[in-house]
Amino acid sequence: MTADTLLRLVVALAVVLAVAKLLGRLAVWAGQPAVIGEICAGVLLGPTFFGGDLTRLLFPAEVRPSSNVLADAGVVLFMFLVGSEFNQSLLRGQGRAAVGVSMGSMAVPFALGAALALYLIEQHPSEHRVAFAVFLGTAMSVTAFPVLARILSDRGLLNTSIGALALACAAVGDVLAWALLAVVAALAGGAGTLWHILLVVPFTALLVFVLRPALTRLGERWKGARSTVTRSGAAGVLIAVATGSALSAAATEWMGLHLIFGAFLFGVAMPRRHWDSIRERVLPWVGRVTSLLLPVFFAVAGLAVDLSGVGGAALAELALLLVVAVGGKVIGAYAGARMSGIPGRESATLAILLNTRGLTELIVLTVGLQLGLLDIALYSLMVVMALVTTAMTGVSMPLVDPRRPARAAAGSLRVPPAVRSGP
Repeated sequence: MTADTLLRLVVALAVVLAVAKLLGRLAVWAGQPAVIGEICAGVLLGPTFFGGDLTRLLFPAEVRPSSNVLADAGVVLFMFLVGSEFNQSLLRGQGRAAVGVSMGSMAVPFALGAALALYLIEQHPSEHRVAFAVFLGTAMSVTAFPVLARILSDRGLLNTSIGALALACAAVGDVLAWALLAVVAALAGGAGTLWHILLVVPFTALLVFVLRPALTRLGERWKGARSTVTRSGAAGVLIAVATGSALSAAATEWMGLHLIFGAFLFGVAMPRRHWDSIRERVLPWVGRVTSLLLPVFFAVAGLAVDLSGVGGAALAELALLLVVAVGGKVIGAYAGARMSGIPGRESATLAILLNTRGLTELIVLTVGLQLGLLDIALYSLMVVMALVTTAMTGVSMPLVDPRRPARAAAGSLRVPPAVRSGP
């Protein structure tokens, strides 16, 4: 990298962070999660506005490879955080209801999305018809767990039974969504050979049943030797976490299942028992680094969003996407909740909450674009769908929850301590 390229990269990063933070604060002021403003920042810096001149100025060809690397690093750390915050204790006492609601909130939008794919593939041809249908169904059934956690916290619902159930449903749904996305990657030819794909099974077992118990024993000895974690010790754990996430992500990328799966699995493998003090010192730093790198991901994702040529046909497709996404989620979640014996009002609250998509949806869409399943036009429309469905949550909640409106999240990555508690 030349000195001129490095200077251009630093300037681009400074502009990206400034615009993302500004629009994030504006979103908070408007009563929305900050992630909505940050994603809008990426779209603003893309070719949709100013004829693409701003995009070419900030991200010339020589800068884009480096910005892509930083964007991937941000997503890897984010997925590690999502995995590390997956709390099995949320299912205690309400596992049956959580599974029932999750199945409904996933199955209905997945089926409707797959059916919609049969129509959209005529306008947006794909070589992998089955993979396209499975992908669109998966994209319609996603719920953003981290953004949902912040919305619940800010509305005072986090420590209520309905809040815990919503988080449990989102957690189960996220695991199913990542599994479906792995299937999509395999169907789309992302993996080199079948045995590469099958390696993910022993790899997952190695992380969960070997690495996790080993780290738990290490944490027990560490906790017995000292009551607090020193700054140097925390720095060492932070480096180990970053290295482990990168290696795990590289392993699943080599298997052809995209790097996000490895980072997520490594996060799931991180123990909770005997690691309380370590997690309290290390995870906030991971979150800070991630909050700096994710705006780069938004900017890189925004470079592929081009809404400048949207016409009547595209608006009709967007309307179909919104009807399927919102209708599928709300009907599926509500029906699943009612069949699980949950009262009508609480069922409606769950249905609205689980319609939150946000950053998780953007990651799914980026994977679809990289796999060649989405063209720029459809990708752009689905990014708009992700923004609209996330914004709808805050607007719709007062209809079923008369609590006073709460201040929107200042950041979408800070999962509250109540969510992190557990074994």
